[in-house]
Parts: sequence; structure tokens; C-alpha cells
Amino acid sequence: MSFLKKNSGVVRRIAAVAILGIGFTACGGGDSADEPAEEATTEEAAAEESAAEAPSGDPIKVMTVTTLNANGPTYENIKIAAEIAADHINSNGGINGRPLEVIVCDEQFDPAIAATCARDAVEEGVVSVVGSFTYFAEAIVPVISESDITWFGACCPISPSELTSPHSFNIGNQPMYAVGMVRQAVEDGCEAINAVIVEGADAIFQPPMENAIAAYGREFNDVMIIPNAAPDYSAEVAQATTGVDCMVIVLSEGPFLTWNTAMQQSGSDVQQYGPQGNLNAISAVGAEEVTDGNIISGMYPDISTEPWADYRAALEKNNIDQEANDFNSLGGLGTWAAYIGFAQIASTIEGEVTAASFFEAASNTTNLDLNGMVPNIDFTQEWTDGLPGYSRLFNRSVVYSQLSNGEVVPIDNEFFDVGDLAMGIAP
Repeated sequence: MSFLKKNSGVVRRIAAVAILGIGFTACGGGDSADEPAEEATTEEAAAEESAAEAPSGDPIKVMTVTTLNANGPTYENIKIAAEIAADHINSNGGINGRPLEVIVCDEQFDPAIAATCARDAVEEGVVSVVGSFTYFAEAIVPVISESDITWFGACCPISPSELTSPHSFNIGNQPMYAVGMVRQAVEDGCEAINAVIVEGADAIFQPPMENAIAAYGREFNDVMIIPNAAPDYSAEVAQATTGVDCMVIVLSEGPFLTWNTAMQQSGSDVQQYGPQGNLNAISAVGAEEVTDGNIISGMYPDISTEPWADYRAALEKNNIDQEANDFNSLGGLGTWAAYIGFAQIASTIEGEVTAASFFEAASNTTNLDLNGMVPNIDFTQEWTDGLPGYSRLFNRSVVYSQLSNGEVVPIDNEFFDVGDLAMGIAP
């Protein structure tokens, strides 16, 4: 991979040059399949890239915003996925023959710097902010929308503007994966269920989770709100595992590792249901026995499955260290899907690809088909009859994996729409 890099304050620009030869997210090492069919797909993808004509002319600029340098969680996987997605797109001819240029803005877990990212996006004339995750989107979306710049393809919308602005086009669907946990726990026959939610996430996750269990005519034994950062969760684990056979847990990857360590020490056999990218091979390290068979609820099928063949090939082509970051995660998978979706819509535009023309094209997209990365999406149909404040949640489906001896394996690729459950409507 060849990228032209230029550092400028909080903004790093990655000009993806076409060289022949694309809540709670999580960082960490990913899981990838190693199958003969996959090798053939990789060779075919390389042959197709070699046959593509190199894009030329003025680049189409986009931005990705996330946290790269901070004391808390960082999302290097999002930056890398954006870089390799742009390389993949350019290696396949770009967008209508023009190269795609990616600007990665590190908001450093600071709302003031996030606001600077928004202003930079406007000044740079970007077409869209693609595949991003930040806790401070509220400092970005209202600013960029004034210039018709879209917030496109977010995996994990958590702010009001992300969930309601007409300039927000979400592909992911946080907090639906938590509703999916409740669904599967009940379907698996769990008789007594506790909900464990990290402090700060309860406002967005707890209501739809409680709606979901109420739809089955039941309620949680307990809803525990636990600290996001703790050196030891032994006391919380002891409380959460008392008198129940299952737990549905909203916790990010680092704290989940601490949680699972306490679970292993407790010897508990309570079944866990957790989020994609957070209950994973990294957070299961040292707790492989107690996490074996745990169920993972996610927005995207597992990275080993067919929809991600090009993604796997791009990771391999660019020699990405998949042990250092989790690319089988909401952030990694979601960013790749966002870029492929952006390129698909932008390629339909006749004339100049601008913020305004892309906003119009996205607003009129009735069938975004990402080949099974998510269900087909109709951006013309807001969820106006759904959860109040979630109108821009176009995809409300979940898919399941599980932990087996410390590794994530897909259960199947079947999507389940949990939108009704999130509103308390019985299946």
C-alpha cells in the first residue's frame, strides 16, 4: 500500500494514491478465517485490482473522525480500516475515475478538538465524514450539516444528532445489539437474567433492553450499572451471578477483560451475552473456560464470512497486524462497510461529486446493497414509528457469533430484525 501522509495539527491526511498491487467499538486483535476458498478470492481480487485503470484528476475528499491518542479507549482499527478501504477503492478505479482521498482526524477524546475536526472538514471541502466513531459527534454533525456534509455509515450512533439529523446516514445500529442479546437469551431458554450496563451507557441502552424483555412478559432480576474502569470486578461479578443463569452485558473491550478475569476466578457457570468487538478473543484471554459458548450479538457477520472477502484480502495485502487491533469489530467492520457504501452511492452521481450532490444521492438511495455486510438499507425510510429519537436508525438487525475456546466463530449469517422488540412489541 502506498499512501501520501502529511501531518497538520489534529488532522492527518492520508491521500490514498492508486498503486496497483479498502459504544461502543473496540480495539484489539481480530479473528480471520484461513480457508482455500478465501485464498482463491484473494487472488481474484488482486487480479481485478491489477486490471483497473488508475484514477486521476482532483481527488474526492472524505474525513474519518475517531480517537487515536487519549488515556481512554482508542480506535486505531477505524483509522486503518479507512486507509485500506480507500486503497481498495482506488485500486479498483476510484470513484467515477477520480481518486478518493481520506483525511483522518484524531479528536483525542476531547469535544473541543472534535469541533475542530468539524470545522476542518468544512474548510477542506470534504464530501462526507465516513465510517467514524466518537463520543462527541454532537460537536460535529450540526456543524458539518450546515455545509451539506453528511455523517455517513456510522457503526455506533450514540448522540442525538447522529440518530435524528437528516444528514446522518447510519449503517450500524447501536443500541440494537443489546436488544439482540436479550432476544437470544430468552430464545436460549434463560430463566433468570441480569442486565449489566457500563456507567454512562445506561441512558441509551437500558430503555430498549427493558422494552425487549417486557415484550416477552418478563423483567430482569436486576439491572446493574457498573463503573467503566475498575481494577477488579470481583464484587460486581459476585452480585451479577447470584440467582441467575444468564447475563446480558454492555461493556467495552478493556473492562470486559477485567470482568472475564473475575468471572474465571469466580468459577461461575452463568452464561454471558455480550457485544461484538467487546466480548471477543482479546477480552476472553485467560478466561477461555468460563467464556466458552458465550454468545456475541453484533451488527455485522463475522469477518471470516463471505461478505468480508475483500476486507480480509486488503488486510493481508497491506500486511496489517491483526493481533494488535480487532478488525472483527464494530469499528473495523463498520468502517469498511461505510467506505464501500459511500463509494457505491457516490459512483451513481452524474456530474461533480460534492457534499450537496452526495447528500441528495444518499437521501434518495432506496437499496444500498453491501452484499451481506448488513441487510439492504433504504435511506428514504426513516424509523418514524419506532423508538422516539432514533429516526435515523435504518438498519435494526442483529447477527450472532459465539466464543469457542477463546476464539470468535460465527453461528450463521442470519439477520434478525429486533426493531419491534426494542419498542416492547412481542415477536
